[in-house]
This record gives sequence, C-alpha cells and structure tokens, in this order.
Amino acid sequence: MKVREAALSALGWFSLLAVGGGVVALVGFLVLRGGPALNARLFFDDTPVWDAVFGLRPVWDGVWPAMAGTLSLLAVTMALALLPGLACGVYLACFASPRGRELIGASVDVLAGIPSIVMGLFGLELIVALRRTFLPNGTTCLLLAGFCLALLVLPTLIVAVRTAIEALPARLSLTADSLGLTRAQTVRRLLIPAASSGILGGVILAMGRAMEDTAVIMLTGAVANAGLPAGLTAKFEALPFRIYYTAAQYTGPEELARGFGTALFLLLMSESLILAAKTLQNRLSRKWRGR
Repeated sequence: MKVREAALSALGWFSLLAVGGGVVALVGFLVLRGGPALNARLFFDDTPVWDAVFGLRPVWDGVWPAMAGTLSLLAVTMALALLPGLACGVYLACFASPRGRELIGASVDVLAGIPSIVMGLFGLELIVALRRTFLPNGTTCLLLAGFCLALLVLPTLIVAVRTAIEALPARLSLTADSLGLTRAQTVRRLLIPAASSGILGGVILAMGRAMEDTAVIMLTGAVANAGLPAGLTAKFEALPFRIYYTAAQYTGPEELARGFGTALFLLLMSESLILAAKTLQNRLSRKWRGR
C-alpha cells in the first residue's frame, strides 16, 4: 500500500512538473520571440493612433483591425449564446424531468464533441443553402461566424451553469421552500445569485474559446486585410486568423516576429479575461457571504 501511494505521489509530482514546465517553456518562447515586437507599431504601423482607432485612415500592416474584429466577433458570439446557454443550464438544473435532463444532456454532450472545423463547414454549407433559397446575395460574414461560434461555445455555458447550480447546498432550496417561495422565485432570487461566481467562470471560458478559435472563422468570414468591421454582413479580420495567415505566408524574419508578437498579445488578452473573471468572482463571493 505504501509503495502504491508513493508511486501515485511521484506520478502526480511528475505530471505537475511536466505541465508547469510546458506552460513556462511555451510562454517563455512567446515572450522571447514576440516581446520585442510588442509595441505601438505592431498595432498601428505608420498610421496615427487616433486616425486608426476611428477608422479615418486604413491600417495595412498593424493588428488593430484584427483586434477590433476579434472584439466584434466576441460581442456577436456572446450576444447569441449567453441567453440560451443560461436558460438551458438553469432549466436542466432546476426544472427538467429526469427523462428530459437525460435527453437534453446527451444532446449537449454531442454538441460539445463536434470539432470546430466541422462547425465551420456547417456554417459554410448553411450560407450556401441560404443562397439557394432566401438570400441569393448572402455570403460568409461576421454574423455567420458569430452564430457558428455561439453553437460551439453553447455547451460550455450550459454545463457551467448547470454544474454551478447543482453544486449548491440542498439546504438553500429547503430554506426557500420553508419560507413559501415558488420554484421560480427560489431560482431567480436565491440559486442564481448564489451560483453567480461559477456561472461567471463558465462565461469567461466560453469567451476565451470564442476569442481563440481559428477553424470556424476561416470558413465563415475571416479574411486578410479586411480592415475594420463594416457591419454584421461584412468580412472581418481576427487575431487567430492573422496568426495563422502570418505563419503560413510570412516572407521574412520581421514579419514572423510580428506574428509572434500577435500571438503573445492574444495570450495576454486571454489572461486578462481570466484575471478579470477571478477578481469579479471573489467580489461576488464576498458580497454573497455578506463580507
């Protein structure tokens, strides 16, 4: 027994060191290669900052249009996915029958297992089908990419909401029942506020997945040198696609360094989301506990 425990402990420490070492090596490599390129020129090139921000002059070699496209895509994706994800998660945790919970849970699992490239192909086929019927001038665009990404991140939201609510102590519901609250009042006024930190974590995970995915957007509307997003039905640039495009098409060490700088900036954006979510989670937790 002691030998087995020692072996498991050694395996755990080895796994921890392997994962930690891999993360440190990856981040260190990105910082080493992309850090020198992380400056104002990376974002705006030779274009004046305010002219670039307000779209008065185009930015050809900077990543500002890709950054604006990524943020726009993230907003569209979460606008489409947030409400259905929250509603479905709450329904599964609080209102669904055992049979309904099993069927819907299985459907969510199937959706979660769909590769992103398949979701991109679905979006491409969808716009082809729409062009043959209702939208003869329809084409891949920001709205289509956001819709496909919303389907991709929907399982993450649903599972996070359901898990956060089901993890709450049963005494909360019992207390609400003893006070005469209806099931809907219990969910709205007690369970959702109590599970808000876990729900927020799921939202941030979904945002991170949507912000970093490449396979979906490269088939549903992302192109190189599209400029700032011109609307929901327009083509757009995005940071993940720009990194992919640079890795495939770079013509010199300077352009490759800019690609590493873009990858480092995308990583920093993701870490900023996680840090902001952690801070907000702590505040929500302290507020719920009355501290």
